[in-house]
Amino acid sequence: SFLFSSLAATEMDVVIDAMQEKVVEANTKLIEQGDDGDVLYVVQEGQMDCYKKQPDGEDKLVKECKAGDAFGELALLYNCPRAASVKAHDRCVLWQLDRETFNHIVRNSACKRRERYEEFLKSVPILKSMEAYEMSSMCDALQTVTFKQGETIVKQGDTGDTFFILEEGECRVDKVYVQNTPAQEVMQYKSGDYFGELALLMNEPRAASVIASTDCRLLTLSRRTFKMLLGPLEDILKRNASQYK
Repeated sequence: SFLFSSLAATEMDVVIDAMQEKVVEANTKLIEQGDDGDVLYVVQEGQMDCYKKQPDGEDKLVKECKAGDAFGELALLYNCPRAASVKAHDRCVLWQLDRETFNHIVRNSACKRRERYEEFLKSVPILKSMEAYEMSSMCDALQTVTFKQGETIVKQGDTGDTFFILEEGECRVDKVYVQNTPAQEVMQYKSGDYFGELALLMNEPRAASVIASTDCRLLTLSRRTFKMLLGPLEDILKRNASQYK
């Protein structure tokens, strides 16, 4: 899980020793949005669904937590009420961690990393309108990948299932307009730029190739998570997609 990835081995041992097993039966609501919380959970087996109440009173599914995922951490990180309700999709085996252990070991390192990612994400124009819970969920879902100078990150024509945000480095975008002719450089990406959304939104092959101009570190988001978190932003993304045409 994102929360524990920066812990030292000795710190992780203490956290594991402090965790307690909890079994939750299918359709059981474990967390109610707005309640106070003093425990976070990690999923070992099963799936927990997170729902956020909308202005019209409907509950919207905003996240699916599966094996290895953590939830309930926001109340501990920021001493705020539960940001969403969480219900068991099926029978689940969870491990719970109390506030005292969390604050003593996990909170500082988790807060620093989350704050760094959130500040970075806020600099990406299309993400500025995301709610705090959506931003936090996106931080949890991000994976880091690195590419060496000259390596191909995305190849024109390939099927796309990943959205990229460039955290460090520079990339160039090459496009072949006529088959069997050389690719033409059409644009450059720098830190804070994003790409890969076209294939995710429209289920089309990659419209261009992206090559690392320098050594790069990127944050990635899978197709499934992308559509769940960024669904409300699709219109904005589709307008931006016109640059490829």
